[in-house]
Amino acid sequence: MRILFIGDIVGSPGREIVRAELEAAREEHRIDLVIVNCENAASGFGITPKLVEELLAAGVEVLSGGNHIYDRKEIFDYFPSQPRLLRPANFAPGSPGAGLYVGRAKQGTPFALLNLQGRVFMTPNDCPFRTADRELERLARLGPVNGAGPVKIVIVDFHAEATSEKQAMGWYLDGRVSAVIGTHTHVVTADERVLPKGTAYITDVGMTGPHASVIGMEKQAMVKRFLDGLPARFEVGEGDVRMNGVVVDADEQTGLARSISRLCLRLD
Repeated sequence: MRILFIGDIVGSPGREIVRAELEAAREEHRIDLVIVNCENAASGFGITPKLVEELLAAGVEVLSGGNHIYDRKEIFDYFPSQPRLLRPANFAPGSPGAGLYVGRAKQGTPFALLNLQGRVFMTPNDCPFRTADRELERLARLGPVNGAGPVKIVIVDFHAEATSEKQAMGWYLDGRVSAVIGTHTHVVTADERVLPKGTAYITDVGMTGPHASVIGMEKQAMVKRFLDGLPARFEVGEGDVRMNGVVVDADEQTGLARSISRLCLRLD
């Protein structure tokens, strides 16, 4: 099974390149399942129901989130009607939405996406490591999915700031999930690999949006903020629009990864 995980979509440039390039990328790389992190899709902060539907219509199967997932208040009441939109599973109990999605890819293979958020340099949440244990135990109890057998393919979006915390999660889940994909920092890392027990790993998959920017925001305003420290309104940047992602090839019988490779596409 071949999975395309697309890094954090930032604003309309990020959405535009997904619409423009996803179908061709899916065909070229023989993709069975497309996952995106969408928490910055609405002008760089949050996502709206309309934009969720737009991304699903473009060919995305599941959308994960992070610390900005609640920035648009209209998303709160939308969660119950759209299980393919996730927020981190280690948010406080009772938070809108869910952090685990179980479904079937287009060719019929059962899969699960688990969304977690780190705690180092982030808003305090429940322990992501213990939450991963809990959710994987719950997943193991599900049994066959729609008559297609137990879930072997499990992808984890770990939305975190500290590289050490992300690497620790990779080692903690090695051999227990198909892939641990880091998101949040918007800067792609070059450390993609399959860990010894068979879990594909990358510290950060990068972002999908304007790279002539500072992590997706207009660069002059960001530079000014660092110079004077004053509050400022940030707008999504422009130029050098790229779609960053990884392609994971996983064995459908064992759920373990065969390979992981970075993908970077530019908008013409």
